[in-house]
Parts: sequence; C-alpha cells; structure tokens
Amino acid sequence: MRGRIHSFETFGTVDGPGVRFVVFFQGCPMRCKYCHNPDTWDTSLGTEYSAQEVLSKMTRNLAFYKTGGITATGGEPLLQIDFLIELFALAKENGIHTCLDTSGICYTEKQREKYERLLSLCDLVMLDIKQADTKKHKDLTGHENKAVLDFISLACEKKTHLRIRYVLVPGYTDSTEDLKGLAKILKGITGIEKLEILPYHNMGQVKYERLGLKYPLKDVVPPTGEDAQVAYAKVSTYLSE
Repeated sequence: MRGRIHSFETFGTVDGPGVRFVVFFQGCPMRCKYCHNPDTWDTSLGTEYSAQEVLSKMTRNLAFYKTGGITATGGEPLLQIDFLIELFALAKENGIHTCLDTSGICYTEKQREKYERLLSLCDLVMLDIKQADTKKHKDLTGHENKAVLDFISLACEKKTHLRIRYVLVPGYTDSTEDLKGLAKILKGITGIEKLEILPYHNMGQVKYERLGLKYPLKDVVPPTGEDAQVAYAKVSTYLSE
C-alpha cells in the first residue's frame, strides 16, 4: 500500500508532545476559509510512499524523538485511512508514540470498524473543532459537522486521549453564541487532555496567491494572543455553568 504525502517536518515541536516527526498527508475534502495549507487540498498531488519508507525517514534519527513520536496531519489524514492504519501499526510495532491531527470530517458509520482500529493505534488525537453550529460550519468549511460530532462520539466511546483545537476567527467563530456552542460540545467529551484556542493568522495568504486562488479572509484582521486568552476564559466559564 502506498500513501500520498505532501511533505515532512523533522523535529516538530507544536504538533503533539515532545519532539516529533510530522507527516503532512496530501488531500483534504474541506475548504476552510482560514486554511493555511491550500497546497495540500488536491488528492492527485503529493509523492507516493510506503508506510515503511515514511517510518524509515523518522527512524534514521530516532534518538531525537525519544520524548515525542510521529504525528499525521495534513491535509486530512483520514482521507487515506487504510494507509494511516498501516503507518501507525508499524509505528506501534517499533514503540513509537502516535498522534493524529484531524478534523474528523471523513468519519462514516460504514467505516466504523476501520476507525475503531485506527483509534486503538492512536496514543493521542488532536481534534480540530471548526464551528459548533452546523450551518456556520458549512459556511466556514464547505461541510456540515455531523461527521465531526459522530467521530467525537466514537473517540469518547473508545476512551481516546484528546486535545481540542479551536481557531478564533473574527466574525466566524468568536461570538458569544459560537463560544457557548463550543462549550456545549466540550461538555459531552470525555478524555480531553487540553483545550487550545488559537488566534487565526493570515500567513497562508501568500500560498493562495501563488496558486492563483482568492484568499477568502483578506479583510479579516487577525486576533491577538490576548484575544484568544479572553475567549478561552469565556469558554471555561461556560463549561462551569
């Protein structure tokens, strides 16, 4: 089996605990307006690798990853779930910590057994919640969020360790209604190790220009780190209500 990979990052420090080997999968079904990796969307691009070839790129420097492990991100890794399962199974055979960075958008009940297998191989899932409201979610990403909520339910059922990420986008995810909706979802989740509210940034705009794409949020002023902290405090208050 071969997977389509966009790129690799060695010695990553923001995609899971410790120092990590980060694998950017090619392909994503969503078109998030704040996406900073539009070059990962097209499923026909990327370079093909076997799971062993990917892992070999990591194990040649394995000593540097003793405090971390391997992270699958994208794009959306779940688009290539069979390859992802093979890669993570191989990683676990080699005693390597596995982390999946995903939106959960590809989940279907028909593939439940595959997802159960995948979650059994994940030491950690970093889950991106884009929007709590399904209509706003579709406006922001092009998809409703039912699959995401179903994926969350399965992850809770399987007692998966979760880190939740939420991007604060002015006018799209930062209203009181938005933050209360996020808190409502979080109240139903078990196994949350950490919640991160991240300020939207426009550093990916140059990629859109390079690809000849219109940047959807060119008039949106990025929030500050302090804005994100205020939003985090609000969500924490809503969680305690």
